[in-house]
Amino acid sequence: MRAYYLHDDAEIGAKTLTEEGILYWQLSSEEAEYAADLAAIRDDRGYVQMDQIYLGPETPNLDALCNKFFVEHSHADEEIRFVVGGSGIFDLRDKDDRWMRVHVEAGDLVIVPAGKHHRFTLDDAQTITCKRLFKDTSGWQAIARV
Repeated sequence: MRAYYLHDDAEIGAKTLTEEGILYWQLSSEEAEYAADLAAIRDDRGYVQMDQIYLGPETPNLDALCNKFFVEHSHADEEIRFVVGGSGIFDLRDKDDRWMRVHVEAGDLVIVPAGKHHRFTLDDAQTITCKRLFKDTSGWQAIARV
């Protein structure tokens, strides 16, 4: 993972991300190795459901999906993504409303807190596979920033 501010490219450390409520873990990208760690995080944080999403050149309506994810929004519940393969970009608003860019790749697990405005896009590789965990799927609707 690489985190930096979009306005000046200054690196963002783990302490700043934590102060912003953004949690991060580096796990193995091998299922046999990450399964127990992911299960422990799931159980500790009270997630009850998990699925997997793939975005890549073969994904139907990829451009429309990416445009939808890139609209600035938040959620009533935290958003958790574990990158199984590929890579992508989360842009998150900090407490001063500046954009922080978090570039994730295989093995990165990121938790965006409830109410944190953000957006997502693919990077130049145009491929990502993520596990998504949910506490309550009804609380995971995107709330567009107005």
